[in-house]
Amino acid sequence: MVNKRFNPKNADKLLNQKRKRSLQPEKVIDYLQVSEVDTVADLGAGPGLFTIPLAKQTEKDVYAVDVEPEMLERLKQHADQENIKNIKLIESDLEHIHLAEQSVNRVLNAFVIHEVGSIDRTIDEMKRILTPGGYLLLMDWEAVESESGPPLEIRIPSKEMESTLKEHGFSTEIFHPGPEHYAIRAQKEER
Repeated sequence: MVNKRFNPKNADKLLNQKRKRSLQPEKVIDYLQVSEVDTVADLGAGPGLFTIPLAKQTEKDVYAVDVEPEMLERLKQHADQENIKNIKLIESDLEHIHLAEQSVNRVLNAFVIHEVGSIDRTIDEMKRILTPGGYLLLMDWEAVESESGPPLEIRIPSKEMESTLKEHGFSTEIFHPGPEHYAIRAQKEER
């Protein structure tokens, strides 16, 4: 069995300039359509590659959720350096997210879904914390060989992930920001 979890000792790799240029966090946030009135959960926030720019987009709370306390501590340091006050740190796995039902209207899950034990349980949790009509942006590595990223055997093909989201009641739109990655914007039904 391959260890699926990213080692927090390598957190600096997640914030290096080459990765920032490749992933363009601000462009990712554009896909999520975050405004100043949105409450956001960044699930698998790590040291804050996406959390910091998310917090600059909204005046509401941004919940940075990560299972690794070391990652959250690094994120806190980065937020303090930039004098950002609307980030709330939540130590939690993604199969039992420590947020209230319908507490956010935007969820970002970037490059961590392949690490969870149960994808179905994690998607159920994302749906639980989202308000009706809220958006989830799920990004991950396409199931292709590449120089960076997780081993091919734990990557989830974009079409399979899109199908899983639809099975959970989301409407979806898929895009490929680059040949190695995919993004799926999924909307929870309005009710």
